[in-house]
Amino acid sequence: MSVDALRGFDMFWIIGAGSLVGALGRMSDNSVVQFLTYQLRHAEWGGFRFYDLIFPLFLFIVGVSLVFSLTKEIERDGRPAALKRLIRRSLLLFVIGIFYSGGFSKEWPEIRLLGVLQRLALGYFFGGLLFCFIPKPRRLAGIAVGLLVGYWAIMTFVPIRDIQLSDEQLGALSAQFGEKDPAIIFHNTKKTTSGQYDMGYNLANHLDFQYLPGKKWNKYWDPEGYLSTIPAVSTCLIGVLAGMLLRRKEVEDVSKVKQLALAGICCLIVGYLWGLQFPIIKKIWTSSFVLVAGGWSLLLLALFYLVVDVWKARSWCLPFVWIGMNSITIYLANNIIGYPGFRKVAERFVGGDVKNFFNEAVTKGFGDLMVALVGLGLAVLFCWYLHRRKIFLRL
Repeated sequence: MSVDALRGFDMFWIIGAGSLVGALGRMSDNSVVQFLTYQLRHAEWGGFRFYDLIFPLFLFIVGVSLVFSLTKEIERDGRPAALKRLIRRSLLLFVIGIFYSGGFSKEWPEIRLLGVLQRLALGYFFGGLLFCFIPKPRRLAGIAVGLLVGYWAIMTFVPIRDIQLSDEQLGALSAQFGEKDPAIIFHNTKKTTSGQYDMGYNLANHLDFQYLPGKKWNKYWDPEGYLSTIPAVSTCLIGVLAGMLLRRKEVEDVSKVKQLALAGICCLIVGYLWGLQFPIIKKIWTSSFVLVAGGWSLLLLALFYLVVDVWKARSWCLPFVWIGMNSITIYLANNIIGYPGFRKVAERFVGGDVKNFFNEAVTKGFGDLMVALVGLGLAVLFCWYLHRRKIFLRL
């Protein structure tokens, strides 16, 4: 139950809690509120905030969950059946990811092939594949470390063209080369460099620009591009290792909590130290980012497992469980309704003059707070209804 609750806690911030805190931040200059508002905005490039944890935490939970689901499948029907399930779910999630990004509503090349759900699908596939064939914790840990070190080495030592993929620099070079096509400007740049991690000025971004077809989220590159998928698999593997620990019946529950917490602290220490050389950057999923996000994910899992499954204190987390057991459903519903999801529906109840009334009669910004609150309430109510009717849409 703790895993479902943690998954729901993660989704809680996506489906409306973030907007709620943002509305509070626009109402008050209180230092605590402003700190929370700051933490619920992504770091523009380097650094780490709470909101940067949402995505890797979900991928981590994917790793935890696949241990239980695939182990059950292997014990019941054998490894071939588990592999069939793994492939089917991965492909379906990848296709849903393309649909989430707009599907075929636009013409090629304005179709985005890689994105959040696609990265989850790839992480699930490779993490599950490794778990099926190498079900040994030490070997999986070694592979996870190897992927992180390998990614660091590639990003640090492989030379790239000495050019930053930004409108500003490409515009400046356009006059120099007498050419407006970014691809031609890029290929005409002969000078090389290495060990660069700035935005648009690193190997991962350059490979996306050269070889990733279709629409890219950041015009010239994609935060869920080719190369950064490598360390993302390690994020999933950290979850796999945590899931394998939770399944060990010979280990006492309190000992599991201690081991998860200790592993989390170690990941944080190594991650922040590594970040001094290989910066903590979510948008290229640096190895230091994987360890920092993995550290916090392990600590959160330890806390939820202790409270929910060891102490059996469960009534407080039921809304999170409702959300967590239909996480992909609520994520898609939030997208299909139209940005900003349930908040858009909430505006039909407390938008317009109703919002204006609250802004004038109570205080400026209170109307926006009510819209965010109602939107979040509708999302939770939707998940409660699905849970009550025992409707669980699984891949």
